[in-house]
Amino acid sequence: MADNSISLPFGETLGKLTGQQKLGLILGLAALVALVVGLWLWGTTPDYRVLYSNLSDRDGGAIVDSLQQMNVPYKFAEGGGALLVPANQVHEIRLHLASQGLPKGGTVGFELMENQKFGTSEFLEQVNYTRALEGELARSVQTISAVQAARVHLALPKPSVFLKDQDMPGASVLLVLYPGRTLDAGQVNAIVHLISSSVPNMPPRNVTVVDQNGNLLSSPPDGSSLALDASQLKYVHQVEQDLDRRVETIVAPLVGEKNVHAQVTAVVDFSQQEQTSESYKPNQPPNQAAVLSQQTSESSSVSASSVGGVPGALTNQPPVPPTAPLTAPGQAVPPVPAGQARPGQPGAAPAGTSGANNAPAATPPIPTSTNSHKETTVNYDVDHTINHTQLPAGILRRISVAVVLNNRTIKDAAGKVSVRPLTEAEKNQITALIKDAVGFDDKRGDTIDLLNSAFDQDRETLPETPWWKQPDNLDMAKDSIKYLVIAGLGLFLILAVIRPALKSLAVAVSMPRSGTGTTGAGGNVASGPGGPGESGVQQGMNIGGGLETQVGQARQLVQQDPRIVASVVKEWVSGNE
Repeated sequence: MADNSISLPFGETLGKLTGQQKLGLILGLAALVALVVGLWLWGTTPDYRVLYSNLSDRDGGAIVDSLQQMNVPYKFAEGGGALLVPANQVHEIRLHLASQGLPKGGTVGFELMENQKFGTSEFLEQVNYTRALEGELARSVQTISAVQAARVHLALPKPSVFLKDQDMPGASVLLVLYPGRTLDAGQVNAIVHLISSSVPNMPPRNVTVVDQNGNLLSSPPDGSSLALDASQLKYVHQVEQDLDRRVETIVAPLVGEKNVHAQVTAVVDFSQQEQTSESYKPNQPPNQAAVLSQQTSESSSVSASSVGGVPGALTNQPPVPPTAPLTAPGQAVPPVPAGQARPGQPGAAPAGTSGANNAPAATPPIPTSTNSHKETTVNYDVDHTINHTQLPAGILRRISVAVVLNNRTIKDAAGKVSVRPLTEAEKNQITALIKDAVGFDDKRGDTIDLLNSAFDQDRETLPETPWWKQPDNLDMAKDSIKYLVIAGLGLFLILAVIRPALKSLAVAVSMPRSGTGTTGAGGNVASGPGGPGESGVQQGMNIGGGLETQVGQARQLVQQDPRIVASVVKEWVSGNE
């Protein structure tokens, strides 16, 4: 059997359908359009990401108004209170909102000083300044990636004109960290110095940092923390890695690169020490010592002999010069002439005078004495030495080296491979090389432990992540599957729904088959040779022999007996050929 379709205008084709067929066709087309539109919306729906979370009511309202002005779709996450926007616009929207000063985060900064009222008291101005400074510092701390929220409390003392009454300002910082995130010592020190550098005269020791769990993150004010900071730990790790590389580099040419493994533990002293010593040498001879200073003083005085005695006539006279006796001891005293007194006796005239003339003699000179004093002081410099030594931090106190060597692999002349352990001479040679490579020092207490053993060659190694498990490839695969599903559903609709519907529409106006007979040349209905299962219309079409004739016969049959056409369509719907 051959089915030949006919071409008719679309309006005439719809006119040939019954009401039930038209309703089914309309419903099918409506379902098709709805499905295509749904797939298109599903494919073009953007992926929403979190723009901001835990927003205050004021910030949330301002951000929503700004999003509406930008015509950006948004929605709120259920239960989390997060504001969601399309993923491809998150960064652009954040930059646009930041230019508007959003979100403010519930804290006020120096914009609080812009609305000062006339007549504000000095106390209120100081309070507003403190609030503004606290808000600005909190905003700065919140820019750290691990910090979700921050609050800063400042204790600013009042200035005093007395130096002894001046107090240093202090600050307390409360941090709310994101779940699963922590701050290392370097980040905490950065926050401490950020706060202390922003407030005048605030030392870093007066800044206290606490997290939301009540853990003290900053060092105690008294500096009693003995833990190493991040830079010191990094230095120790670098020293150990450098020594490991030295050991493996010097031993690998002897035993093979994969046959040696070394681990070095270094004890580093980061304490800072200062020493000052002063030493004096024995005294030097004066002619060899350096003269530090010399001082000479000289004085002289002249004094006359003083006249003493009982005041009177005799004491006012000059003393009589002494005269030697005229006779030697043991000799007779010569007689004195009459009228003269013996020299030296009362009434005797002075020598050189006559008795007749008693005029006074010349006054002898008064005796004088001269006193001289000279004093010299010489200071010699003392030979002494002052030595000030400051020991650097990071001194290597002790190292411990552990080395594991694999057994040596030997291949004989026949090509047979055998494994043997290292000899004692080889071990001693390798140990000596390691000592020279790491700077071994017995006085420091350094130790080296060398072990020779067979390596486990069947150790499991972690496999590399396959390409189909990498995050970038997974995202690309998800997008590809999404578009493939859309294309598959569209193709299914075209092949399973649209094509059969169009085919049924074309067949509905084609030559129907009926089991009751067909019209012959005279227009009478006759039974076909195929019996009741074969359509008489087909016989008429075969008789006509041409497309024009078949179309005319089909139209005539439909006009004469529509029930035949209905039965044929019913058989087609039920699947009977």
